[in-house]
Amino acid sequence: MSGVNYDSLKLDRPFVLVREMAADKLRNAILAGVLAPGERLVEASLAKSMGVSRPSIREALSQLIAERLVTVVPNRGPAVATISWEDAQAIYEVRALLEAEAAAQFAKRATGEDIARLETALRDFERGIKAGDINQLLLATSDFYGAILGRCGNPVIKDVLDGLNARISFLRARSMSREGRPPQSLAEMTAIFKAVQQKNSDAARKASTKHVANAASNAKAAFVAAQNDGRS
Repeated sequence: MSGVNYDSLKLDRPFVLVREMAADKLRNAILAGVLAPGERLVEASLAKSMGVSRPSIREALSQLIAERLVTVVPNRGPAVATISWEDAQAIYEVRALLEAEAAAQFAKRATGEDIARLETALRDFERGIKAGDINQLLLATSDFYGAILGRCGNPVIKDVLDGLNARISFLRARSMSREGRPPQSLAEMTAIFKAVQQKNSDAARKASTKHVANAASNAKAAFVAAQNDGRS
């Protein structure tokens, strides 16, 4: 007998679940623009409005700080992070390189099940357009790229992009807010899908590069519009 008290290793799942639910709720509010960049996040107020404990809120905020959606402002506490266009541009440059390579490699490796998953994501995205549901658009896009990254054969590409995932979703929400962008995005992702179906790596790479370039252009326009609104 080792004498180890295994009761001390018991997981407190209810606490973890509440923390995760709180983090999801706050993350979605940030992505949807309900919580604006720079807005303070007061633990006590959030705990009261969300009906959870302050420790749960504190853990949720820690998760969002790790994702860089929340930052700690000296003498003010947590606040919604502000992503500058310079930061966004750097993220799009990384996406253009890594997602294009991932798409090209995925086209060589994709199984029938993978292709079906892409097709499902595209249908979900189309339903999101019809419903005007930005959250569904983001979820469908995440599923689409999740399939690609999961089978691209390069775990480093997946790790890097997973680390940027929250900020990529933030920028996608900005890009998707532009009038006419969701249908354009659907067409671009469909081009990637068709290239994968045909196992055409070069076409998949080109389609992915075009998709990121257009997303960056729309996101930049959204940044400029937000700056102009701030001055008015």
